Amino acid sequence: MSGSFDLNDIKRRMAASVQALKHELGGLRTGRASASLLEPVQVESYGQRMPLNQVGTISVPESRMLSVQVWDRSMVQAVEKAIRDSNLGLNPVTEGQTLRIPIPMLNEQRRKELVKVAHKYAEDSRVAVRHVRRDGIDQLKKLLKDKAITEDEEKRQTAEIQKATDSSIAEVEQVLAAKEKEILQV
Repeated sequence: MSGSFDLNDIKRRMAASVQALKHELGGLRTGRASASLLEPVQVESYGQRMPLNQVGTISVPESRMLSVQVWDRSMVQAVEKAIRDSNLGLNPVTEGQTLRIPIPMLNEQRRKELVKVAHKYAEDSRVAVRHVRRDGIDQLKKLLKDKAITEDEEKRQTAEIQKATDSSIAEVEQVLAAKEKEILQV
């Protein structure tokens, strides 16, 4: 009997941390145009912050160009400001309600900066996975203290949590290595 402990919930939360890392890394620029590059951009609109894709359509007309068709003419300036302030190194050119965003070539220094950002995202993800592990182990200790599970059961479940943690952190490392290789490709 495992009381109210759910190992699948722990694994699901760890997988969500890895998925969040993949999403974050998708927004890192690698020298090619990708609509996901603008996903993290938040636009100040109507008194609140919204994702860019909720105020306009993002498209990739060329391999080194992004285009944002803003739906509301009054939002064009806010979208342009959000893209400039996004720390992605992009300078949009406004043409009516459309913003054209040329993707500059990455120089060596910028590539190294992007690798550092990728490492920071990966570390945040590893920390999130470890927090989930700690929560699970704390749950088990409480169940043991309340005599809802045996010591053997607590040790077995703790080992399962550690196995899930190791697996998630290995996946984080794999995702990071792939992104680092993609960024450093010349």
